[in-house]
Amino acid sequence: MAKLHAFKGFRPGKDKVNEVASRPYDVLNSAEARVEVQDNPWSFLHVVKPEVDMPEGTNLYSEQVYNKGKENLKKLISEGYFAEDDSELLYVYAQTMFGLTQCGIVGCAAVDDYLSDVIKKHELTRPDKEEDRMNHIRVTNFNAEPVFFAYPDHPGLDAIVERVVRGEAEYDFTTDDGIGHHFWVISRQEDIQRIIEIFDREIKYTYVADGHHRTAAAALVGQERRKNNPVHRGDEEYNFFLAVHFPASQLTIIDYNRVVKDLNGLTPAEFLEELENGFVIERKGTEVFKPMSLHTFSMYLEGTWYSLTARPGTYNDDDPIGCLDVTVLSEQVLGPLLNITDLRKSKRIDFVGGIRGLEELSRRVDSG
Repeated sequence: MAKLHAFKGFRPGKDKVNEVASRPYDVLNSAEARVEVQDNPWSFLHVVKPEVDMPEGTNLYSEQVYNKGKENLKKLISEGYFAEDDSELLYVYAQTMFGLTQCGIVGCAAVDDYLSDVIKKHELTRPDKEEDRMNHIRVTNFNAEPVFFAYPDHPGLDAIVERVVRGEAEYDFTTDDGIGHHFWVISRQEDIQRIIEIFDREIKYTYVADGHHRTAAAALVGQERRKNNPVHRGDEEYNFFLAVHFPASQLTIIDYNRVVKDLNGLTPAEFLEELENGFVIERKGTEVFKPMSLHTFSMYLEGTWYSLTARPGTYNDDDPIGCLDVTVLSEQVLGPLLNITDLRKSKRIDFVGGIRGLEELSRRVDSG
């Protein structure tokens, strides 16, 4: 069963949250982050992307960058922009996007649950990104961003969350990207204990929806600290990591896109010709094309959007893994045509979250 741990959160005051709040570290690059922190010394990007305070060209993974993040975190605390809660609590975080609101329980997940597969993973992690987040945790000694978990709907948890969100929110604001953020403190001890009890007795598994690298990094650092602590007990804070748990029925799945740096020696015409063996190709023009059906992909190549529909017989709908579009893409395009067989380690492929929109794909391709 899943463990949920209450904790003393560090968070900004109501009058400071708009200055501190930032986008996640992995949805914008360093140049974009530098623009966002201009004239705002209190943005949390100074902690999660501390290279913004270093000379351009600085190695993003150097020790001085992580130390700068630690320094910036200490400054947020010392200047009163972050304060620690007095007691161990749980929280509710709600996000409004695409006209839908989802409410999640903020608490700490257990490293042991990750190691024992109570926390279910669905993607492999890239060693370089994993090590980056590990170093950030090691140096700052801080879980800076929560991971995003899903759990099977439970009426008891729903009832508590619904009652909490009927009260006045601690934070309630909308960021420049149009996303609404709402936050409540669960302060009643009976509610906290009941939530923990339900997870411990009735929630068999939780599922990583977003944050595989942060989850892996927290678990690996936790293991390191266990080994280095001769009086390890099991209740130390390094045995837990920050997570927001959302009921499965409230989740909206968005795309997660691939950007490939080259065509493995093929010309664009040759690449399209090879693709025709496995896909029906339709030229869509310069307007963004978003696929709306299974086994249909969009592709942006040399200023043009294409629809690629996998031909019948090139996949097996009776195979729960083989019929996934991610499998079709890997087995028909990335591997045989582009020679990208290890997505964890290849430097020729990158990933762009759907929250950035398909326009980000064309921007990346057009910029080289």
